[in-house]
Amino acid sequence: MVCIKVMIEEEETEKWLKYYSSFHQILLVGEGDFSFTLCLAQFFGSASNIVATTLDSYESLTKKYKRAKRNLELLEKLGAFVIHGVDATKMKLHTDIKMRKFDRIVFNFPHAGFHGREQNLQLIKKHRMLVGGFFNNASGMLRPNGEIHVNHKTSAPFCQWNLEELASRNSLLLLESVPFKIEDYPGYNNKRGDGWRCDEPFPLGECSTFKFIFSTRCKKMSTNHSHSTSVKNRTTFEQNNQVKLFSGHVGSTVYHDKFREEFGWLFSWYFTHVEETFGLHEERVVYNVHKAVKRGYDRFVTISSGRPSSDFIEFLRELRHLSLKRIKWLEQSLDGMRRR
Repeated sequence: MVCIKVMIEEEETEKWLKYYSSFHQILLVGEGDFSFTLCLAQFFGSASNIVATTLDSYESLTKKYKRAKRNLELLEKLGAFVIHGVDATKMKLHTDIKMRKFDRIVFNFPHAGFHGREQNLQLIKKHRMLVGGFFNNASGMLRPNGEIHVNHKTSAPFCQWNLEELASRNSLLLLESVPFKIEDYPGYNNKRGDGWRCDEPFPLGECSTFKFIFSTRCKKMSTNHSHSTSVKNRTTFEQNNQVKLFSGHVGSTVYHDKFREEFGWLFSWYFTHVEETFGLHEERVVYNVHKAVKRGYDRFVTISSGRPSSDFIEFLRELRHLSLKRIKWLEQSLDGMRRR
């Protein structure tokens, strides 16, 4: 009896690999050679909680990727549900998954195919159509508190896809963006997936995991990204919230015992976003500061229903005060270094 109890407890032990749990219902979209699926499955010790899809047929897949057949055989033994011929832009209508909901829906490095240089505007449009169609489908397939993850390059021209805007059109709010490191997923091999070099990896460079949540209050973002529109939006935001936001130097994440714990995420995101851009594109620092605060406000409204906007403004005022104190401290430190 004791032995049986121990076995049951072992089976019910939750295992986490980065943002994915063995207790999650996980949908993987646009898999290449299924090495990412296999990575999760082998770590969990089972793939019974995983549905993995690919646009390719079984025959096409095994011809394109030399390890695909072996990976699929291992996944079958681990209990994965693999579906071929699934279009990410139409998947919510697929017979095998249209009635299911998921805790995590993951699309690794979506790509519409090699049809010219990546900076070509028509190709970027194709990529955006693919990701937009995916968001449109995935947004209705989430469980409560579920998340949609897209691993994506953040350098130019890939940053021009503007994932956040595409997501917002489908009632999805960016929860956070964190650096993606392939070494966190042992055995995962990213693939080109197209052309005569389809089985070769592509250079990752700078890339992130973008995490989105469903939000009925998510405001649609404008597709016009001109500087004049950005200034207009920032001015409107300031007027509506009756607070003058600072545009000076900023430091790394600030912690303060007066911050209410429940809003720690707001300030963490605020500084993380600016830290990623400050010093790289100085002319856009002000824009990114305002954009970060706007994102924080959207999340405040979504998560803190019923709490007045004045609370948010008070937190921003305190944050500004602490930021200025930090700047003064840094100036004093630098001055001390010069005198040595």
